[in-house]
Amino acid sequence: MSEQSSDPSPNDALRAYETHYPDVVRAGSLQNALQAAADRAGHGLTIALTSSPGWRHVAATVADRDRSANAFMSQHDRTFLVDCWAGGIHMATGSTADLSEVAGAMKSWLSESGLRELVTRWNFLRTWELALAHERGDAIPVRWRRLREAATRMNDTPFQQMVEAAFEQPRLRVLSPGRSMYCLTFSRRAAPPICDDLPRVMPVKHGGYRVWFPDGTLETVDDARQAIALIVDGLPDDAVPWTPAT
Repeated sequence: MSEQSSDPSPNDALRAYETHYPDVVRAGSLQNALQAAADRAGHGLTIALTSSPGWRHVAATVADRDRSANAFMSQHDRTFLVDCWAGGIHMATGSTADLSEVAGAMKSWLSESGLRELVTRWNFLRTWELALAHERGDAIPVRWRRLREAATRMNDTPFQQMVEAAFEQPRLRVLSPGRSMYCLTFSRRAAPPICDDLPRVMPVKHGGYRVWFPDGTLETVDDARQAIALIVDGLPDDAVPWTPAT
């Protein structure tokens, strides 16, 4: 008996999408339909499959240098979901029923369109403060402000004291802060790859603060300023903001 492939045919995979996406079903996949739309408009795009095999018929992607854009199909109505990325940062998102708009927005994004220009031209897309800050190159101050605001909203005095004590330190204030549950982390850069070789700290449930060092050692102290002082003392000389090579 011959072995049958477990990969469904395009018709099987797209059967649930026939009502809302007859053009995609006829093309056999979103990749094919989007490539045809891009070719008709003369965009010069190469539409590729996403990395997930389970999405091979209903998702597609384009990429050039550090920019990429992904498109996905909603199963419940005719909605193409679009996400734009740059350097590992989510920069814009939106949805439209028009496949030609998806192709056009992808072309604009890969053509180094600025975010404000992108969302103005393709008004189904939206962006946000942190994405705009990444585009300007000043994401770290925005991340600090948002973290301090979040710490205030949490109404958690130990966590807020830890964040404020860190913000008071010039050597930490120039690094990108991060939060993993209640752990405060620091990175030389706000975009991936995020550093994992700098000390980090978190409040201890029954009082005090625990500091983790890259060599695996731990120290527990009584108050936030003591903990932050340990982190500053434990920073390597190269713990400075990352700057791209010129």
